[in-house]
Amino acid sequence: MMKQLQLQQLLVGIPVQKIVGSTDIAIQSLCFDSRKAGAHSCFVAVGGSQVDGHNYIAMAIAAGSSVIVCQRLPELVQPAVTYIVVASTATTLGMMAANFYDQPSKKLKVVVVTGTNGKTTVVHLLYNMVMKMGYKAGMLSTIHNKVVDQTYPASHTTPDALQLQSLLHLMVAAGCAYCFMEASSHAIVQERLAGIDFTGAIFTNITHEHLDYHLDFAHYIQTKKKLFDHLLTTAFALVNQQDRNSSILLQNCKANKFTFSLQDAADFRAKIVSNTLDGLELDLFRNPISNLSQIVSERGLSHHSVWFQLIGAFNASNLLAAYGAAQLLGLNSWEGLVALSAIPPILGRMNKVHHGGSKQVMIDYAHTPDAIQKVITTLRSMLPVSSRLITIMGCGGNRDPQKRAMIGKILAQSSDIAIFTSDNPRNEDPQEIIYSMQQGVPEAVLPKVLHIIDRAMAIKTACSIARSSDLILIAGKGHQHYEEINGIKHYFCEEKIVQEVLGRPKQSQPAGHTV
Repeated sequence: MMKQLQLQQLLVGIPVQKIVGSTDIAIQSLCFDSRKAGAHSCFVAVGGSQVDGHNYIAMAIAAGSSVIVCQRLPELVQPAVTYIVVASTATTLGMMAANFYDQPSKKLKVVVVTGTNGKTTVVHLLYNMVMKMGYKAGMLSTIHNKVVDQTYPASHTTPDALQLQSLLHLMVAAGCAYCFMEASSHAIVQERLAGIDFTGAIFTNITHEHLDYHLDFAHYIQTKKKLFDHLLTTAFALVNQQDRNSSILLQNCKANKFTFSLQDAADFRAKIVSNTLDGLELDLFRNPISNLSQIVSERGLSHHSVWFQLIGAFNASNLLAAYGAAQLLGLNSWEGLVALSAIPPILGRMNKVHHGGSKQVMIDYAHTPDAIQKVITTLRSMLPVSSRLITIMGCGGNRDPQKRAMIGKILAQSSDIAIFTSDNPRNEDPQEIIYSMQQGVPEAVLPKVLHIIDRAMAIKTACSIARSSDLILIAGKGHQHYEEINGIKHYFCEEKIVQEVLGRPKQSQPAGHTV
């Protein structure tokens, strides 16, 4: 049966500046793309960085829209159409979508994760943890979206406001108790999160990224801060105390504030006991001298020692964030850690490639200067002195050109052999992108750098020149099984290319993934 609501129901809680026409209208669908408008639809004219929905109002009406939500009235007002004038159509879209789907976030415990790096890992850890503990949950992530065990493709880190509320509605219908989701800075700026009541928010870190969109680092930080500014007093804010910008995010935040850290005194702390290519052993601590006792379940001890399948200090931080959030959600401490310890590496995040040879190959999504430096440092610390690290990486086209020279410098200085290659060049010339990366390479380490534009050939070359004791890192694409060139996504699987050269594994072993 087709869903239908009266326009008055859709406008509940929305500050309206002006109404032209009748509100006694039945609405069957919401849209912000005029191509999806139809009979009895409400078209929300959202302004964007490239396209302004106000220019498509006439098309939406021609397609059957009976209600137009806009920030300014068109010159020609149709008598049979109702116009709703608001201050922000982007914010209104999210709030109307929440009303259309019966406020699904109020029926879930929604935890949002933001930060430059680690969002996907923390979200996947939390989702898999509660599922293993016997609860039903949903997940919205860069890799894919999940409603219990049903998978939906993800085109963006954070879905648009309509899709987001629709997925939350599906979670409620499926009996989910929890939703864990990523929030990109783009989503925050574009108000895609409007209409969601968050139970808690987690901040992982903030480093150089997306400055093509935010223009400067200060604006990037303020964008992340906006998420915490809007948290309710009943929510929790859990931030990485090791990031000096975490205190900025908590300014004006009305939520209950908590911290986690691998180094400093914090509400949730961890000490790395062992860090190998097979996993991490952590000692985890909960600070008993904070206001945690008001929220955290006191079942279990405040100190645990646990082995996890993820590797690297940055993943120790991600695990700690998930552990802290579980406590703040009132979940049993020990049961949560048992579940976390059973979770394999997240798809495209520090995954070993299983093949028929002796050479070690890792795939990781790291695509920012900070992330690639942390990944290389971690792998370096685990390698014997006689082993070499061979790194393959490029930079995406039509994205933040400022970071290219920075990444080039890190790769050249920190690897024994660095191969600069293509990585989703989109509408740019990959050779020009590689040239930009080269600009950051000090002359002294230039001999360590190879340029191989064809990414498949770069991977095959690395596999061919590597010795049995060497480690190959293929960075930048992670879970992506495509190469985007001139608007077309071509199938591209790095794991299969490695196996073409080094052979299939003798026994079938799945690559790192979530279950």
